[in-house]
Amino acid sequence: MMNIRHPSLALACLFLAGSAAAAPALPLYVGKPVAGARVLYGDFDVQNTLDGARGRMDNDPKLPHAVVEAARTDKDAQGDALRLTWKDAWFSTVRIESAPLDLRPYLARGTVSFDLKVNEMSKGGLAFRIDCGVECQRRVPYVLPARADQGKGWKHLSYAMSCFAHDGDDFSAVRKPFALDGTGAGDAEIANIRFDAAGTPNAACADYRTVSVTPEPLNESWSLDWWMPRHEEKLAEIARRKAAGEKTDLVFIGDSITHHWEKEQPALWQQFYGKYNPLNLGYGGDRTENILWRLQHGEIDGIDPKVVVMMFGTNNTGLRQDAADITFKGIQRDVAEVRQRLPKAKILLLAIFPRGEGPGDDNRCINERINPKLPALADNRHVFFLNINGAFLGADGSLSKDIMPDLLHPNANGYRIWQREMQPTLDRLMR
Repeated sequence: MMNIRHPSLALACLFLAGSAAAAPALPLYVGKPVAGARVLYGDFDVQNTLDGARGRMDNDPKLPHAVVEAARTDKDAQGDALRLTWKDAWFSTVRIESAPLDLRPYLARGTVSFDLKVNEMSKGGLAFRIDCGVECQRRVPYVLPARADQGKGWKHLSYAMSCFAHDGDDFSAVRKPFALDGTGAGDAEIANIRFDAAGTPNAACADYRTVSVTPEPLNESWSLDWWMPRHEEKLAEIARRKAAGEKTDLVFIGDSITHHWEKEQPALWQQFYGKYNPLNLGYGGDRTENILWRLQHGEIDGIDPKVVVMMFGTNNTGLRQDAADITFKGIQRDVAEVRQRLPKAKILLLAIFPRGEGPGDDNRCINERINPKLPALADNRHVFFLNINGAFLGADGSLSKDIMPDLLHPNANGYRIWQREMQPTLDRLMR
């Protein structure tokens, strides 16, 4: 989703600071929705209105086993809380939809607060979401804390509105002012959702301006079971190679698109790159800060490759909607980390691959604002840049499902294109 640009948030906050104290509290869902609002629930593609005491969504043709249930439950009074229960749905939500609300008076010193009760979260995670304009939304993840909160009863949370606002966001007419989102499987309740113009936060959030360069493991509900074990497996493999005196000539560093060489196309991986005794350091879902954490925790220590292929950034674009310059800083930081740890290696940095069906796809547009910045990282002695994106696209800029069935991850045809287009440059660098 594209971020619609407007005068900077900093200027807007200065303008609004004087009137913030006069803005009344906004009870978005305190016992009932704010006047004119309704409650919706469901998954990514199918959402229903919660008209009665409870509702069930189990009719998404794309996810036939997914079940999302919403109910009005009791906290302080009858029906004053909302309950979200879900399973087999990679995304679920219960949210408030209203007439356009002007949230600008709450940005400068305001808070959004609510009461939360986590009933079951051993296989799930939560996030809180506020829209920031047309086709713009901001979320604060709450995965590890939600698991820690399980079974501990009601908890009051208050976040600074700045946690949900990026420079340039437009909060003047927000129609989706709050959502509780779930991943994996879980059961949670929420009540007393309100905005205050001058509140006191009791919960912290990441700084969106620095998150892409702040090293952190990938803490998503769907990654917690395998991400750290994969990291440990890679460290063990590096130690084994070192003990055996095996040379690792080629390393790939990236996200799921790189990971799937190993996971989905192992025969092609071996056919194309086996002679280099390659090491695949691709992890599904990784953003730039997750890669940085891995680099700083041993994943390229003890090896001496000739070439390191790097391609990532599209997950910064995904749910988090990082601006192009923020993702660029993350990529720049990762390239610098590899240069520092592997000074003799040549780095082949690839443009972020295209995604979405057409050239107007929102996420593709964000990526295409990042790619023109990447050549600045290449000195053509240690770091080299290559853009092969045109080979994936039709003459009209369309991306075929015959190459990327989900319009993001290549299939065997897509990986063959990647190898074919990259191989001449790789051969030159491997000499």
